[in-house]
Amino acid sequence: MTTLYLVDDHQIMRDGLRAMLEARGHMVIGESSEPTQALADLLRLHPEVLLLDLNLGGRSGLELQTEVQRRALPVRTVVLTMSAQPHQVAEALRLGASAYVLKGSPASELMAAIDAAVKGKKYLGADVAGLALEALTEQDADPLSLLSPRERQIILMVVEGQSSAAIGATLHLSPKTVATYRSRLMKKLDVADVPSLVRLAVRYKLIDADDSATKGGHRSDTDTLRDRPSALSPTLQAYGAGI
Repeated sequence: MTTLYLVDDHQIMRDGLRAMLEARGHMVIGESSEPTQALADLLRLHPEVLLLDLNLGGRSGLELQTEVQRRALPVRTVVLTMSAQPHQVAEALRLGASAYVLKGSPASELMAAIDAAVKGKKYLGADVAGLALEALTEQDADPLSLLSPRERQIILMVVEGQSSAAIGATLHLSPKTVATYRSRLMKKLDVADVPSLVRLAVRYKLIDADDSATKGGHRSDTDTLRDRPSALSPTLQAYGAGI
């Protein structure tokens, strides 16, 4: 029996996964729809496997996986997502995920991925290996490969619409430290403002513009996007992002 923690922003998905996993003898000991609560639960519950979606209602599961890696938490991550973007596959693996499975895959693939993760092995779903290879062949042209793990975490949170203060509160950093990280990563990427950073993140598939198409408005303050997450699509529209 394996203990698991589920992170997905759809309740019906979590309910279905719980029923399927428990029917196969596993134990789901917790669940969440967003990274902040999930991290707190992981620190408290110590599951063996984290079953992680990447698109979490305007936030990214990669935020959580970055913290799992940074804190060296003793949990194996199996990514279960709709995202078939090569760069997201590569980024999840780079951040220490044990397995990557697409949601359209048969249940047997997910079970195989969980089994491999528990044994300390890597597993890529049938449709994922080619995506990982594609990402590797494009890596030299990807400016995001210049960023440190912390910078990658912060760029994700910035393009999701979080202010320096909100990012600092989540990561236990001062707003000034967050601003320094932001300035450094923008210099590395040769971008001058947040809208340009958002366009770059979409262009290199760090985030998916379509997944944010129905989310809220944009903030007039050019220092940050709106403090609440997921202001991506309207921001792109407001600044005429030709991606």
